[in-house]
Amino acid sequence: MNWHGVLALWCGAFGLVALVGYGRSLAGLTRAQRTVRVTGRIERVREPRHGSSQEDGIAVVVRFRDPSTGEEFVVTNDTGTGDLITTAWVGREVGIRYPPGRPHAFRFTNSPQDGGRGLGLPNSAVLLIYVGLVVVASIDWGWPWALVAVCGPLTVLTAFHLPGERRRMRKRLAELDAMASATGRVIAVLRTVETDADGDLRTSRTPVYSFTTPEGTAVTGYQPSYLSDTTAAYGQDVVIHYAPDNPADFTPALAATRGSVEANLGCAVLALVILAAAAVTGAVLLSR
Repeated sequence: MNWHGVLALWCGAFGLVALVGYGRSLAGLTRAQRTVRVTGRIERVREPRHGSSQEDGIAVVVRFRDPSTGEEFVVTNDTGTGDLITTAWVGREVGIRYPPGRPHAFRFTNSPQDGGRGLGLPNSAVLLIYVGLVVVASIDWGWPWALVAVCGPLTVLTAFHLPGERRRMRKRLAELDAMASATGRVIAVLRTVETDADGDLRTSRTPVYSFTTPEGTAVTGYQPSYLSDTTAAYGQDVVIHYAPDNPADFTPALAATRGSVEANLGCAVLALVILAAAAVTGAVLLSR
């Protein structure tokens, strides 16, 4: 079978997946559309044990109500139920999702809003069809077509999203400037051992911070470390900067966080330049 036959099968198979997926979305039958999403409230927070794994998240007890029956449920997240809770305090609202009529099959979610239309699978199928066309075009007409066909659309998409990324950066920097501060403490250092691609063991350590806002909200949370020596950080007092309207948005290193936000925009600009240069290179090669 030649490349064109393989392409026909490839496009036919993924085209069918895309059609079925879009049809289910239009009919409102995708899992994302049928999933029940409610808001729960944290009633109890248990501090992580020093030396435990960050993959467990912060253990909490949450109460939520099933809107179809009005029945209340009190649940915990100690059995790997959905997204990790990395910042918690008594009274914080968290997202809960579950299949219709099955609240006992709940999962925690960091996105309690609308789960979308379930277009991930059909959109991926369309992308794979495009990849197949690019591969065959590159084989038939030369590899510069791959540069044009791949880098060209990515350049347009990046340029389209760049103004929005710039606005998000300015908004984020303004949020960081408006943060309040409180004295916190490293109450634990989480330890996770992973195996990298080479089969070597890699150990990561993440401090868990505890701080109390002036309103009396006791916050426990963790995030990637900005401390130079996390092994010696246990019990250390630190200054925590946090958003007054959302203590889950906090940082123990304001300057480093600002630098990271600014670097994200720089990476987007660099990616735009590289993609545009690659697309132009492919066009020049094809014109010869």
